[in-house]
Amino acid sequence: MQKEKFSYDNTIVRNFAIATMVWGLVGMLVGVIIATQLFEPAMNLGNRFTTFGRIRPLHTNAVIFAFVGNAIFMGVYYSLQRLLKTRMFSDTLSKIHFWGWQLIIVAAAITLPLGITTSKEYAELEWPIDIAITIIWVVFGWNMIGTIFKRREKHMYVAIWFYLATFLTVALLHVVNSFELPVTFLKSYSWYAGVQDALVQWWYGHNAVAFFLTTPFLGLMYYFMPKMANRPIYSYKLSILHFWSLIFLYIWAGPHHLLYSSLPDWAQTLGVAFSIMLIAPSWGGMLNGLLTLRGAWDKVRDDARLKFMVVGLTAYGMSTFEGPMLSLKNVNAIAHFTDWIVAHVHVGALGWNGFLTFGILYYLIPKLYKTKLHSKKLVSTHFWLGTLGIIFYAVPMYISGATQGLMWKQFTLEGFLKYPSFLSTTLQIIPMHMLRALGGLIYLVGAIIMVVNLYKTMKAGSLVRNEEAEAFPMVKEDPKMVTSGYWHRWIEKRPTQFILLSFIAVTIGGAVEFLPTFLVESNVKTIESVKPYTPLELEGRDIYIREGCNNCHSQLVRPFRSETVRYGDYTKAGEHVYDHPFLWGSKRTGPDLSRGGVKNGVMYKSASWHYDHMMAPGDISTGSIMPSYGWLFDDDIDDSNLEGKINAMRTLGVPYPKGYEKIARQDLEKQALKIQKELIADGKPVEAKKEILAVIAYLHKLGRDINVEETK
Repeated sequence: MQKEKFSYDNTIVRNFAIATMVWGLVGMLVGVIIATQLFEPAMNLGNRFTTFGRIRPLHTNAVIFAFVGNAIFMGVYYSLQRLLKTRMFSDTLSKIHFWGWQLIIVAAAITLPLGITTSKEYAELEWPIDIAITIIWVVFGWNMIGTIFKRREKHMYVAIWFYLATFLTVALLHVVNSFELPVTFLKSYSWYAGVQDALVQWWYGHNAVAFFLTTPFLGLMYYFMPKMANRPIYSYKLSILHFWSLIFLYIWAGPHHLLYSSLPDWAQTLGVAFSIMLIAPSWGGMLNGLLTLRGAWDKVRDDARLKFMVVGLTAYGMSTFEGPMLSLKNVNAIAHFTDWIVAHVHVGALGWNGFLTFGILYYLIPKLYKTKLHSKKLVSTHFWLGTLGIIFYAVPMYISGATQGLMWKQFTLEGFLKYPSFLSTTLQIIPMHMLRALGGLIYLVGAIIMVVNLYKTMKAGSLVRNEEAEAFPMVKEDPKMVTSGYWHRWIEKRPTQFILLSFIAVTIGGAVEFLPTFLVESNVKTIESVKPYTPLELEGRDIYIREGCNNCHSQLVRPFRSETVRYGDYTKAGEHVYDHPFLWGSKRTGPDLSRGGVKNGVMYKSASWHYDHMMAPGDISTGSIMPSYGWLFDDDIDDSNLEGKINAMRTLGVPYPKGYEKIARQDLEKQALKIQKELIADGKPVEAKKEILAVIAYLHKLGRDINVEETK
């Protein structure tokens, strides 16, 4: 049998590598800016497009889907061809994938600062972009699976298992979480409401971390770590246990983001139990990677690329131990909503995703250009700057998070909150935020050094666009023959069966958690006093979402004395049945707003207070880090789509009377005039159609429908 000659497509790998570097710098720069905004409000730059609420999701999307996403595709396109001894299934699909993904990123970079957002964390992009993501993801999967079926290598190596699981699960997560009802071309409402929306979102959110930020990078680790060290992976059997247990267990853990919420207790308990079990496969994968380097530590000492891989794997181990610990209720009670979670997430993002990406880039670029790295010293400099940046970022955030959690809960001997003002905690942690911004800046400087180093490396060489290779064709097995060897070898040769089993493994957990929550009516009890939003309140809520207020304010009072004393009665599932989407939030940079409209049966903050606070927060609360929202006083409420919004909400189950959309504008104007008169009486001149009136109406609605005596 003669070897067949073919070539690897290196152009697509180079394209994704360049995109990784460019978007990485953009995402990190925006990260430094928003970190600075949290101690210097002037960094919001005084305009609507650069406030923290609008560009924080720009940062997360740029880092997750632009930087990390392009890095995944770079590594997959390089390793898949070589593991399967074949060129990608279709050069055309590769190009469509690349340019389609970049256009999606550009669409996100345009729409998010414009305030076009669904508000759902890591899934903020509106429905036309969601459809584009689905199409391009299918193109990626089509190209990858097509390549697998035309392979010359019979067995699929462990890295490919993780690539397939990534494709299948991300597709499932994205489609289920993106069920939206369009109102206009760039406006939609989530199909789910309240606690059900929260469950779906954090099933998606947790597993976006699992299957976009973790499993593909584990696949890349299994390929590039042995290549860099020139050693085989430590244990084949451990890789099997690692893969199947990880993809099965991970999908169950999402509810641990909703502990002490109104999600049914059984679902919360499942989330905690499976989170704890996740320690075993996560650490199994980490150890499998680190033990691959046994006997090769001299290489690690001398090769900064391997240092990136080792520290990246260590960061993965730290994050995957800390995550289950944070799912324990006693730890979650203190850490949730605090900067502790920010530290946890960024140890994974900066250490695991960032460092593995840097190590792979340093490995790939010289190979693609058939040259040597421009400077090994600069690689080492980058490594130490990156490590220092992570330390300066994470340690202050851990301190800040512990400070927040403890100060929020502390009572005096007389039984009163020791720090009743939320702002006292904010002022206490500002030095930690300064150090965090410094850490992010150091990390960014290291990334800039890498880009310069790799640019000079590319200039010194020449891209091998089509790398010549040869391999024996794959011989089909006689189905009558009994497969010998380890049992798992059987499935490694059969991609169809492998894909089917993987899909079953990742769907069981979601189905078990979703079906009772959605189908058993008693899980979400309605509350008679809770009424749909008025037209003005609905418009105000949409403005609140547009400005990204939910990035800083939660709307979930947990059943702790410290929270019920501070904010009011704890949150019930039934009070959010008309919330499309839910707005429980995941971080308290500012106080919780669940009961923002009422406290102890009376209005909590007057219209005049909200007017002044939105105009000049620092004048109302000395030291506030909230930006001014002056444009709310200049811009008219855009109620041109009000009829469509009412109709959409009715379709989603909100009980607006039939035909109400025809008179909704009258009700909007009537309520706006009432708030206007109150403001004018307090010496606050404002026109009757300004957006500030809608925002005030929405804030006054929060908690107003809940009668504590009836809902206990």
